[in-house]
Amino acid sequence: MNALKQLFGGSLRQFGMLFVMVALAIFFHLLTGGLVITPTNLMNLLNGNSYILVLAIGMVMVIIIGHIDLSVGSVAAFVGIVVAITMRDWGIPWWVAFLLGLALGALCGAWQGFWVAYMGIPGFIVTLAGYMFFRGANQWVGKSLTVPVPTTFQYLGAGYLPEWGANTGMNNSTLLLGLASIAVLVWMQLSQRRALAKIGADVPPMSVTVTRLILVTIVIGYLTWMFGTGRPGSSFPVPGLILAALVILYSYITSRTIFGRHIYAVGGNRLAAELSGVNTRRTYFLVMMNMAMLSAFAGMMFVGRANASGPFDGVGWELDAIAAVFIGGAAVSGGVGTVVGSLIGGLVMAVLNNGLQLMSAGSDATQMIKGLVLLAAVALDVWQKSQNKPSITGLLFPSRKKEPGETPAPVTTTTSS
Repeated sequence: MNALKQLFGGSLRQFGMLFVMVALAIFFHLLTGGLVITPTNLMNLLNGNSYILVLAIGMVMVIIIGHIDLSVGSVAAFVGIVVAITMRDWGIPWWVAFLLGLALGALCGAWQGFWVAYMGIPGFIVTLAGYMFFRGANQWVGKSLTVPVPTTFQYLGAGYLPEWGANTGMNNSTLLLGLASIAVLVWMQLSQRRALAKIGADVPPMSVTVTRLILVTIVIGYLTWMFGTGRPGSSFPVPGLILAALVILYSYITSRTIFGRHIYAVGGNRLAAELSGVNTRRTYFLVMMNMAMLSAFAGMMFVGRANASGPFDGVGWELDAIAAVFIGGAAVSGGVGTVVGSLIGGLVMAVLNNGLQLMSAGSDATQMIKGLVLLAAVALDVWQKSQNKPSITGLLFPSRKKEPGETPAPVTTTTSS
């Protein structure tokens, strides 16, 4: 038992939601006669939910600072229609349109961030207004019509890694990606051991590290084989690669940068953060602007997958993103949450949706089950805290003595406003 606890980082429950996701996939795979864990379905699962997972990355930061953003779906739809029209009517290259979309998203976020950060209006009210305004702007700009996008832009939301080199029986780009991922994880584990030994901390036995690496290698190898041997002409999806890059980037930002520490400090205790020298207004502003930029990114990914932008894009996206964040362990009161946890929460919802669809469940049953799952996840988190037990985030990351926001930690200061 002790060996297993060391293997899983000190607690067999730390990967609770991850185990739930795997269990759901196996459960639905058996019920559907083997339709869930297949290369084609995994590709569709990743392509069809990547834009929601991108939204969840930004939403967790908004919720950590104690706000909520209801406008993400409308901003995504507005940016999507503008980008589609500029490519159709102006003939600009896809990459210029993409940069234009990000800039437009930043402007939308700056507008909302101004009211939240400098006028003191709650984010719920500001983004509710944005929800209505940008939805109307989408229909006004696009005249409630569907606007197609060129093939080059579709690669952003529905593309696959290219094939090259000799015939290895699977997609070489996917194979290279899998091998690179394994190499990076091995390097990270060995570097962590060296860092612990350097500071005189307890280093887990080498057998534990080797076993962990073997398990991770098996999982990555299996996924590499699944994605690399799918239907002809397909491989690991481009949206999945984009999502992985964003998760790595924002995990680093939230855990290793001054700005990331400021986010947790403001969400945990705004007054204490201000007294520590944190510019709370700037933190609110940048988080809201970042959320709108990721909304624009998600909207363009969806337009690429759908091959067109329409008046009903983005409907309900904000609810899915918020649900993913809370299932992933974020606290309603703010100050607690992680990018990885939100990703896992979003994948749990994606597997649940996918399995129910393959079982031909109606939209009514799907929505009711999703609601119960969200309620159960938040109720479990609240109960664990009331019993002085670690929350879902704490279980996922047991190395933390305290979760961000529970006990204010020393904050690196900057010039306050």
